[in-house]
Amino acid sequence: MKAFRIMPAVAEYADFCAMAQELNLGARDLILTNEYIYNPTIATLNLGCQTCFQEKYGAGEPTDVMVDAILDDLRGKEYDCIIAVGGGTVIDIAKVLTVARPEDRVDDLYDRMADLQKEHPLIIVPTTCGTGSEVTNISIINRTSKGVKVGLVSPAMFADEAALVPAMLQSLPYPVFATSSIDAMVHAVESYLSPNACALSELFSEKALQLILRGWKQAVASGSKDGWKQNALEFLRASNFAGIAFGHAGCAAVHAMAYPLGGVHHIPHGQANQLMFADVMRKYQEKKPIGKLNQLEEILSKELQVEPVFALEKLYALMDEVLKKDPLREHGVTAEELPDFARNVIETQQRLLGNNYVELTEDDILSIYRAAF
Repeated sequence: MKAFRIMPAVAEYADFCAMAQELNLGARDLILTNEYIYNPTIATLNLGCQTCFQEKYGAGEPTDVMVDAILDDLRGKEYDCIIAVGGGTVIDIAKVLTVARPEDRVDDLYDRMADLQKEHPLIIVPTTCGTGSEVTNISIINRTSKGVKVGLVSPAMFADEAALVPAMLQSLPYPVFATSSIDAMVHAVESYLSPNACALSELFSEKALQLILRGWKQAVASGSKDGWKQNALEFLRASNFAGIAFGHAGCAAVHAMAYPLGGVHHIPHGQANQLMFADVMRKYQEKKPIGKLNQLEEILSKELQVEPVFALEKLYALMDEVLKKDPLREHGVTAEELPDFARNVIETQQRLLGNNYVELTEDDILSIYRAAF
């Protein structure tokens, strides 16, 4: 069994100003972020840092085209540390930048993945509460030339520090909160059920689930779209804990099956996970009803105040109150695509499928897509 490790230092700061003072940010630092984040929270601090605004290179999740364009524009700049301030797209791009040489393009990095070295220190400030990516060493890039999302993975891609700054979540729109917190919940569940889990990773999975479910229940009870913000730090911690857990134990079929939905139909990652989650779990129950799944049901039952046998269905109902789950067809998915999606998952996502609670065949995966359709 591999050793359990937490690679980045994890720090908490009240706001960005406190973090900038502690880290002594200045002209030799590059802030990779979005203008809508930078202008109201960082610009007024007059730090003198260099900047790169991700949205100038494209919208949505990171693609090879987007990252190559950023690499091209940074070739003439001299900077030491990279500070990534944003959601999953910004963080994934920053991990690429931290290992990229001046002459590199994305394909070069995949070609020498086993030999990547850190070229710049990296500090990550997540502005959503879902990816947990600040504590993992993987970047998911849509390789448009190959028509597939593929992880770039290297120990060199770990951040030097993961900075949790709850003030950076205060302007987060509700739909982004909903999809990102669902992503964190799926990370917690998949890492808990993974055959690679260990006693330490399970602690982080369980605590993440506890914080998320309690926060969701309070947010739903408040009746306000901003009700979750009173627990912003707890959601940040939950995302971080879930990231630590899946960094050790991995994600599994939910993520593997969500990737074609994002790659082909541009469904946001957290929402794509939600669209697949319940039907993957029901397939798990069908194929292996007795096992570690029962321990998960026990954990959920305590937070959701139901008997364990009803815990998963209660979880699906709570998720629907956070963000309504619609059939795949309402997101533009066609029945004819489903066999291709299932084949694609088997062919390209074995890294994730190896973390499944129970083995899923191509027929199993197709039946899950059809159940969600």
